Amino acid sequence: MCLRASQKRKGEVSLQEPIGTDAEGNEVTLSDVLGTDEAHVHGEVERRLSLQSVRRLADQCLKGREKTVIDMRYGLLDGQMHAQQEVAQMLGISRSYVSRIEKKAMERLKLAFEQGTSE
Repeated sequence: MCLRASQKRKGEVSLQEPIGTDAEGNEVTLSDVLGTDEAHVHGEVERRLSLQSVRRLADQCLKGREKTVIDMRYGLLDGQMHAQQEVAQMLGISRSYVSRIEKKAMERLKLAFEQGTSE
């Protein structure tokens, strides 16, 4: 059984596995070679946490068309942002009505955020 299990993992490589040494004799791992800028990683984590907070706040405060419009306009569902005209066409309403719905929804979100309901 051990042989069978090791065959399954034959092609796997650990990011922490040593792949050699540097000029000073320090061990170098694959993660060192593939390294990503720490600020970039931190920024991405912060962005994802903020997005989760916004989604949670939208779920709590918005209903019906307001939620649909905000989700579509700001890409809260699939990461793809849509123009007001696109949203209007998809919902079968005018662009100006989408604008009014969006404005009202944003006011609700702002108020909820200021009151701290996102926590």
